[in-house]
Amino acid sequence: MKIILVLLDGLGDRSYVRFRNQTPLQVAHTPNLDRLAGIGSNGCFHASICGECLPSEMAHYLLFGYSRPSFPGRGLLEAVGEGIPFRNDDVVALAHLAYIKWQGSEPVLVEKRPAMPDGDLATLLSAVGSARCGGCDFRLHPTRGHDGLLRIRGEVSAQVSDSDPMMPGQPMARIHPLDGNREPMRAARTADALNAYLTHCHAVLENHPVNRSRQAKGLAVGNFLATQRCGRRVAQDPFDEKWGMKGRVIASGAVYGGLAQELGLAFERAVDTSAPGEDLRRRVQMALDDETHEFVHVHTKVPDEAAHTGDPENKRVAIGELDCGLRPLVDAVSNGRDDLVVAVTADHSTPSVSKLIHSGEPVPLTLVGRHVRRDKVTSFDEISAAKGCLGFLRGRELMLMLLNYADRSALVGHCLDGRSRPYMPRRYPPFEP
Repeated sequence: MKIILVLLDGLGDRSYVRFRNQTPLQVAHTPNLDRLAGIGSNGCFHASICGECLPSEMAHYLLFGYSRPSFPGRGLLEAVGEGIPFRNDDVVALAHLAYIKWQGSEPVLVEKRPAMPDGDLATLLSAVGSARCGGCDFRLHPTRGHDGLLRIRGEVSAQVSDSDPMMPGQPMARIHPLDGNREPMRAARTADALNAYLTHCHAVLENHPVNRSRQAKGLAVGNFLATQRCGRRVAQDPFDEKWGMKGRVIASGAVYGGLAQELGLAFERAVDTSAPGEDLRRRVQMALDDETHEFVHVHTKVPDEAAHTGDPENKRVAIGELDCGLRPLVDAVSNGRDDLVVAVTADHSTPSVSKLIHSGEPVPLTLVGRHVRRDKVTSFDEISAAKGCLGFLRGRELMLMLLNYADRSALVGHCLDGRSRPYMPRRYPPFEP
């Protein structure tokens, strides 16, 4: 049986008085999501443990059944997805231009990404494009707008902290080696070198003609390079060896392409348009038509982006538009496609009104298939799902349940080739007398 996992990024949310203490998902018009809930098993899901506020890339990594110690880092995944060249021992960090003002001895973040023409942004990023500091070589690769990826080369470690506080009004942070890291000397050298590079960048940017001209006009400037989420390549168990299935990811973000490549999943780069429901419908149809892969992950970032606008109403509307895109999936499982196991869930909750980027509440989950138990839940939302028979799944338990309902699971303790696996291997050494 083929597994289709539809992930609505950042779908979970909090309750709002304007919605009579309901979430945007509860008040959205979602007949297709509700139909799936009504013919399947429902429950709650968290990719780690309740209360942890996970970034999308880590949540995906964990729900695919991998463990946190082997996570390669967002910077690395973005670099792979963007096709940026690097060596396996290089470190890559996310970087973007920010606007700071000094308050005494503290460089306080005023705007995370100040509004500026693309030409000015490109000029400023180019001005700090390369440097050698503290024995390390730094190369900034612009990606889009304010953003870039910072490649660090030398005797370096990814085990260093971030300079970006994310919240305006907070001071930019000095880089430190992470506590308890396994390469303390490398991490300390990397932190010192990165601090030196950021100091160099600030001096260049503060005195750049583009910023001086903007400052004279009373406009925001891009005078600090904020960094976060360093990563370095880590050898990964290929997805098909881990789960016994050829997998595919259909998504639009570079980070998901990077994750797919690192885990050995095929990647289909989808395009986001102004019609999110139609975008999702096309991705779902691609998954339904796929005759090559046994596991297809369909992703949309729309709920997360809507939440980040700060208006729960925007998220409610976005969810309703996405629901329309699920119609082919509902039709397939309702009209005889008994070769499918379908899951619909999210990677994390994204509150529409909060100081938090993401929040730690669990998200709703529904599983649908020929032999999947049916409970009495008829609405797909954070509250209704908690009444379902799936209970509360965490991390790799989602993949194990999907494997189970696809009749691909192995009996625990039954081993044919010396390697314990959660599935029955297709090939193993035959007996030889």
